[in-house]
Amino acid sequence: METLLLHKDTLEASSGNIAMSVLMSLRAAGVKCLGGPNAMKAGLCDIAAKEMKCEYGDLTCMVEIVDNMDEAIDWIHKYGSGHTEAIVCSDDSDAGNEFLRRVDAACVFKNASTRFADGYRFGLGAEVGISTGRIHARGPVGVEGLLTVKYQIQSSGINTAAEYSSGVKAFTHKELM
Repeated sequence: METLLLHKDTLEASSGNIAMSVLMSLRAAGVKCLGGPNAMKAGLCDIAAKEMKCEYGDLTCMVEIVDNMDEAIDWIHKYGSGHTEAIVCSDDSDAGNEFLRRVDAACVFKNASTRFADGYRFGLGAEVGISTGRIHARGPVGVEGLLTVKYQIQSSGINTAAEYSSGVKAFTHKELM
């Protein structure tokens, strides 16, 4: 995870101050949390992020506070990678389904680890590369060559990739169209 967007209500005492609990858990696991402008104002982070779009490649993430789903999706479309985006919410949340529908990324997940974004796990064989581009193949192209794919993973409860790599759980693939 490069960025953690938290809804402003997660800061409230009435919600159990979910934001602070999540950040304390991340820090306890050795994750360095850098703050976006709103997270810094809210006092969630001590160190400001130098840039909003960054791939850290280590135990560092940027934390930001958003007011609503529109702001979160706009943030993702501006600063996200276009590769994998995920939301954590209640299983019956309308927000989760809206997120799956509206976010423009190759992989969009609801309550599932972003580590599922892997060609082998999708049944494509060994992964030979990653692309977030939206251009078609070069040379003569049929209809299939003009199509791109958006993978969606929905989980019942929150699942991690480790649960599947150990053989405890199995995948069920189904076409959404």
